[in-house]
Amino acid sequence: MTVRVVVPGQLYSYTGGQSQLVANGTTLGKVLDELDRRHPGLRFRVVDEHGAIRPHVRFFINREPALALSCALADGDELVVVGALSGG
Repeated sequence: MTVRVVVPGQLYSYTGGQSQLVANGTTLGKVLDELDRRHPGLRFRVVDEHGAIRPHVRFFINREPALALSCALADGDELVVVGALSGG
């Protein structure tokens, strides 16, 4: 089950500058686990120590909001990770 993952610029330091990755997994959580094995530290930037999606991060599967790590993914899906920007 191959998923295309679009990564925000805030995470490029974990992905070696790659903006798009390919991962395997049937749920959002499983995809993040695989990405973290290949890019250590990435998962902790988007999921806290209690297993909750961090408030400043949003996930979209095929342009639909994914609000839980249990959200299902299918072969060929696109997962987009969006990080909030702040400043003033």
